[in-house]
Parts: sequence; C-alpha cells; structure tokens
Amino acid sequence: MGQPVTVIETMSKRGVARFELNRVLTGTGHERYAPGDVIVGDRPPDVLARRLLERGGIDSIHMNGSVVSLDIAKGSDTDGVKEIIEDLYTYYRPGVEVPAFPEPADS
Repeated sequence: MGQPVTVIETMSKRGVARFELNRVLTGTGHERYAPGDVIVGDRPPDVLARRLLERGGIDSIHMNGSVVSLDIAKGSDTDGVKEIIEDLYTYYRPGVEVPAFPEPADS
C-alpha cells in the first residue's frame, strides 16, 4: 500500500542516468548528495538518497522537482535503481503489520 510511483529511465552517453517520476520530490529546490555525506533528514529526497547510496555504484545524486539524476560509477550499472525509486512511498510490505484503528463508539 502507498502511493504508486512510476518512473521513466533514460541514460546519457556520459554515464548519467536520469529518472523522471510522476511525483515531485524537492519542489523547486535542488538537492545534491554524494557517497560519504551524512544525510540526517527524513524528507523524501533524503530517504531516497540514503537508499540509493546504500545500493552503491553511484558517484553523485542530483534531484530537482520530479527528476533524479545519478552519476553512475565507472563499471557500475543501474540495475535495481528504478525499483528503489518506485518503492519510495510503499509503506506496507510483506511481514509488516497493518495498523488497526478502534471502531468508533455508538452514540
């Protein structure tokens, strides 16, 4: 469950992977991340950057609006990146208990 994110992936000749989303991540601001950065926020771009950097094979990340650009490390590929982005707003995964809310009392 969650908000489905659709992603279109394109690759430049210079090794920059571009992912266009149907969700805005940063508003009109630019966000940049690199391996070794300490990412402390819990905003969607921060969460996504942490997940992508944990995956490895990325030299830098740039996000603006609904576009995520990745400088792919030499010898790496983008396998699994699209799925990481699409899974950003999926909250209820197998094995996670869905919260139950008490029934309202009859008046």
